Amino acid sequence: MKKTLLALAFISAASAALPALAQDTSAAAATTDSSASAGGNYQPSQAIGSGNWLIDGSVGQAHLNKGPYNSHPTTYALSAGYRWKVGPDLGLGLDVGYNDLGNFRLKNAFNDNPVNLTAQRQALRGWTAGVNGRINIWQGLYLSGRAGIYGWKGEGYSNQDINRHDLNRVDYYGGAGLGYDFNEHFGIGLSYDYYHANKNHINLSTDTASVTAEYRY
Repeated sequence: MKKTLLALAFISAASAALPALAQDTSAAAATTDSSASAGGNYQPSQAIGSGNWLIDGSVGQAHLNKGPYNSHPTTYALSAGYRWKVGPDLGLGLDVGYNDLGNFRLKNAFNDNPVNLTAQRQALRGWTAGVNGRINIWQGLYLSGRAGIYGWKGEGYSNQDINRHDLNRVDYYGGAGLGYDFNEHFGIGLSYDYYHANKNHINLSTDTASVTAEYRY
């Protein structure tokens, strides 16, 4: 269900770009004044085709309830990128970042195995690289989406296995959000993200709910 929801959000954002791009091409052919393509709800003072460097930071809470894990640690993430205004209300861009999804506390036991490892904590962290989109639906109110690859590193246990494993792999992530831009440089929102991290029957895949702040140059 999570994968389907994220895929639909991303496909919807990409699909919305197509009519916007077609509209922008027609408008450009109809006028030689580049300022005429400014307006809309997304970066209204900027012309379509222009863009901004941006930096995002977020703090939130993760959720992992798989195998020997049941935990809700604090998460941190930071990313930077560039987004183009491709329609009056739409921006599409690229970004790279790094996140720390917290330290997951183990349950009291591995099924029937009486070993108690609650003192152990297993960190999950990694880098992201992908695409992002934003639709400003009314004045400063926006919907956002993002997806890409997730290069993660973590330590973990599988069910009925008391040996700790050091893991790393390149998987994927995706997410969606809702927020408000106070001006053309700064906005705050809420976001949901899913990070797939699964290797050697050890599933550290995690979803997060976060407060995100973005600054655009």
